[in-house]
Amino acid sequence: MSQKPKFAVIGGGSWATAIAKMLCVNCDEIAWYMRNEDAIDHLRVHHHNPNYLSSVEFNPNRLKLTSDLNGAVDYADYIIFAIPSAFLNDEMAKLSSSLEGKVIFSAIKGIVPETSLIVGEHFNKQYDIPFENIGVITGPCHAEEVALERLSYLTIACGDNKKAKVMAAHLSSDYIKTKISDDIIGTEYAAMLKNIYAIAAGIAHGLGYGDNFQSVLMSNSIREMKKFIRKVHKMKRNINNSAYLGDLLVTGYSVFSRNRMFGNMIGKGYTVKSAQMEMNMVAEGYYAAKSAHKLNEKLEANTPIIDAVFEVLYEGQEARKVFKKLTEKLD
Repeated sequence: MSQKPKFAVIGGGSWATAIAKMLCVNCDEIAWYMRNEDAIDHLRVHHHNPNYLSSVEFNPNRLKLTSDLNGAVDYADYIIFAIPSAFLNDEMAKLSSSLEGKVIFSAIKGIVPETSLIVGEHFNKQYDIPFENIGVITGPCHAEEVALERLSYLTIACGDNKKAKVMAAHLSSDYIKTKISDDIIGTEYAAMLKNIYAIAAGIAHGLGYGDNFQSVLMSNSIREMKKFIRKVHKMKRNINNSAYLGDLLVTGYSVFSRNRMFGNMIGKGYTVKSAQMEMNMVAEGYYAAKSAHKLNEKLEANTPIIDAVFEVLYEGQEARKVFKKLTEKLD
């Protein structure tokens, strides 16, 4: 690996744009892969992403923009994937370049539907990437607040502490604080699960439940998350740390949370399809609810909130009736 590592960002959405912004503070140049060539052309001319976080202005001399996934992978030592988990498999089908020796970081908050694995496990099992070359970038952090340069916190988890520190150093700035974790499996599952709980919070809000109930819902959510993650990967962790509880709270309550927004629309009576069409953005929690429910058939953790969201989104049950039953299961 070169003395100064090279970075590539894979994705054209808000998280990818926020990560590109963070990296550009500390890197002379980064590769940025987008499949949308119109967006690339716009960035080259106008210096901002036309579709996401358009207020962020980039120095084009620091961007190696490309619609060639293989070119971006060949360029970089550290590759950050920031695309919806539901589309990862299709994008990776375009890859012919080798990932050997590359360090893969996931900023994806979901499960890969085709394998029912979190992204780190997916890369390990499908592409033989050793866990010491796999990492996770998680919150609590909203891309929109990075765009506004509001103080934000990131958790960087990796099997190799040195690589976690390299990534953390290149993402840090006056308004980005980073913390290192060795819980790569737990933090990634937490990042996936919190989106489901944010949908639950949104549904509750859409149904007219107030802050009192939503505080109970969030309290139960973090305990449910702890039970689920313990079944998947048992190790000593403090579930109240920012990577778990903090990320849950910001996703469950923030006006920037697309998962909460999606749930709110469902609670107000939108169908799943109509909510997705009106948002024109991917709510990762929609896909995560199905994957987590399927995985829990084997884990057998007590997950009434995940079950309730699954019943509403995938079984077509009426949200009001499902959440009425849920209120009796929470404490």
